[in-house]
Amino acid sequence: MASPLPRCMALVVLVAVAAAATSASAQLSTTFYDTICPTALSTIKAAVVSAVQTEARMGASLLRLHFHDCFVQGCDASVLLDDTATFTGEKTAAPNMGSLRGFEVIDAIKSAVDKACGASVVSCADILSVAARDSVVALGGPSWNVPLGRRDSTTASLSSANTDLPSPFSSLATLIAAFQAKGFNQQELVALSGAHSIGQARCVLFRDRIYNDTNIAPLFATTRQSQCPRSGGDNNLAPLDASTPYRFDNAYYLNLLVKRGLLHSDQELFNGGSADAQVRTYSLSPSIFSTDFAAAMVKMASLSPLTGSNGQVRTNCRKVN
Repeated sequence: MASPLPRCMALVVLVAVAAAATSASAQLSTTFYDTICPTALSTIKAAVVSAVQTEARMGASLLRLHFHDCFVQGCDASVLLDDTATFTGEKTAAPNMGSLRGFEVIDAIKSAVDKACGASVVSCADILSVAARDSVVALGGPSWNVPLGRRDSTTASLSSANTDLPSPFSSLATLIAAFQAKGFNQQELVALSGAHSIGQARCVLFRDRIYNDTNIAPLFATTRQSQCPRSGGDNNLAPLDASTPYRFDNAYYLNLLVKRGLLHSDQELFNGGSADAQVRTYSLSPSIFSTDFAAAMVKMASLSPLTGSNGQVRTNCRKVN
């Protein structure tokens, strides 16, 4: 008669194997929707292209939505959840309120994808990740294979949104620390900052820089001051990259070399510190920047995703099922 010890050990082994199999099946995959909804990615792309053609600025807005989602709780679409009488989301956090946009575009994409798939099988988190990639491509930037299979959270964190998202007033040391906390090194920080090749910022976010910073080109400061007075006009907009505001390229880094970074945090990347060399590299080589940006975006899209039996696939991206 066999002793109970081997049986116990066998059970442990079986449980471990089952857990490993479950973990493996729950991993993200670029082919996740190939069988359950082959038209998912093409449907998202068509909707993004249409939105960007309607308003070029929307490309940057969708890219930013993805970033603000992934840096808080991971890439789980928590940023899309609306506040209710019993639920507090992330939209009223200081870095998001009055700043994030494109929610209605995500709603439209979700409706189109659900119709194409015949059911709600594509998560809002995956839509955010794919839309970010397609937005960059639509504006002339690089493409990358997006790992898929995320599920949507049923929670959000207003406090984490207020503390984890990097501030436009940050020093280089603060930026490095914020990105390191999410597993990114300095090179990846500089590469991801290239997202500011597109998009606009509100006057309230760059007013202090254009009136008080000394590492700023005088003519550039004067030009921006004409759009952003010392008081009032908080929501007046200026392009993050005035050279090619609606084209995803490496001009952002060229601007930093001549002290034309719009945000204080932008110019911190080229201000006599440890990031200077990387900025110079990207300013000289669009291809190196594109390669590094794409790789960093794949890494960002894989931040703490909910997979397998965790989370849910929301039928409405703004609220839990």
